[in-house]
Amino acid sequence: MPGQRKANGRAKGQEIRPLRSGLIAAYLLVFAVIAGSAALVLGNVTVTAPQVVDAAVAATPIPAATAAVQSLPLPVRPPSGFRTFSPAELAAMSETTSDGLQLPRIAPDGWMPWIAHARRFDPSGSPARIGLLMINLGASEAEMKRAIEKLPAEVSLAFLPGTPDLPRWLAQARAFGHESYLMMPVEDQGTAERGIRPIDSAADAAENLRRLRLAMARGSGYVGLVVSSPSPVTQSETTLRPLVKEMVDRGLALVEVNPTRETTQRLTAELGAGYARSADVLDYKLAGESVMANLDRLTAWVAQPTPGRPPRHAFGVMQPDDETIDAIVTWSKGLRERHAISFVPLIGHFECRDACMERLQAQPAQLRP
Repeated sequence: MPGQRKANGRAKGQEIRPLRSGLIAAYLLVFAVIAGSAALVLGNVTVTAPQVVDAAVAATPIPAATAAVQSLPLPVRPPSGFRTFSPAELAAMSETTSDGLQLPRIAPDGWMPWIAHARRFDPSGSPARIGLLMINLGASEAEMKRAIEKLPAEVSLAFLPGTPDLPRWLAQARAFGHESYLMMPVEDQGTAERGIRPIDSAADAAENLRRLRLAMARGSGYVGLVVSSPSPVTQSETTLRPLVKEMVDRGLALVEVNPTRETTQRLTAELGAGYARSADVLDYKLAGESVMANLDRLTAWVAQPTPGRPPRHAFGVMQPDDETIDAIVTWSKGLRERHAISFVPLIGHFECRDACMERLQAQPAQLRP
C-alpha cells in the first residue's frame, strides 16, 4: 500500500517517529504451562522511544544487581498447539454476572485464561525468538478470513470486540492454530462505530469498567487484551489502574503496542499481570521500505549474536491487508533456513514479574506439564 500508514492509536497529524524494537531487555517468559517444559524468567525493563526497525539497536543491559531470574523446570514434552479442556473445565473459567454478561475468570482449580488459552510452543528451539501480532481484525471480513486461513499458526491475532459474530471468528482462529486476543476499546481508536462504547479518560471508573466488561463478554477463549498507545487512557494511571486490576482478577494478560510511557508496564508489574509490548509496527512505509523489508530487518536484529548478554527477542505488529499477509507468508517460508531463531506465538514474548510469579506459584494447577 503506497505512502505512510497510520497505525492504530496514533493521533492524526502527529509525525511518525522511527520505531525501535521495543523489547523487554531480551528476558523471556518461557512458560512451562505453555510448552510443557520451560522456565519463568524475570527481568527489569527500560522504556525507550520507538524507532524504525532498520535502526534497531541492542536493548540496554540490565545491571546484575537488579536482574532476577527464576526457573520452574518441568519434564520435556513436545508441543501440540492448544490444550484440550473438558466442557466442565471451560465452564469453570467463565462467569455469568448478575447482568447476564459471560466473562472470563480464574477457575477454582487455578487455571488462568491467559495461560490456558495460549498456544504452546517448543522451548527447546533457539532462545533468539521472533513473533508477529496482527491487530484490528474484524473491520473487513474478507481480510480477517484471509489472515486466519493463510497466515502461519505462529502469528497471533487481535480482534476488534465489535466484530460481528466474534465467537465464530475466535473459534476459527483457534482451529487454524492462532493464539487470540481482543483489542481494548479506548477513545480515539475507531471502535465506537462497531457498537462498542470506548473506554474514555473523561468517564468515571465504574463506567469504564462497565465498557471493558461489555467488550470482554463479546467472545471467549482469548489470552488477553491489546491496547494501542499513545492514548489518553494509557497515559492516565487513574483511568488505567482499575482496568488492569479487572484484567488481572479475571486471569487475563495485557499487550501494549507502541508504548510511550511506563504507566502500563508498571501497573502490570505491580498488580501481577502477564505483559508484553512492542514498538515494532512493521506496516509503516517509510522511505519507500516495504513490509518485507521491515520483517527482514527485525529478523536480522533478533538473529544478531549478543556475546555476554541474553539472546534477543522481539515481536512485530501489523494490521491486516493483502500485501502484509502475502509478505508474512513469503517471509515465514524461508525463515528457518536463513536464521537460527525461533518463530513463536506472542505468549513467548511475555514478561511475568514478581507479583505475577507469586500468583503462578500460589496456584500449582497452572504448572502441570
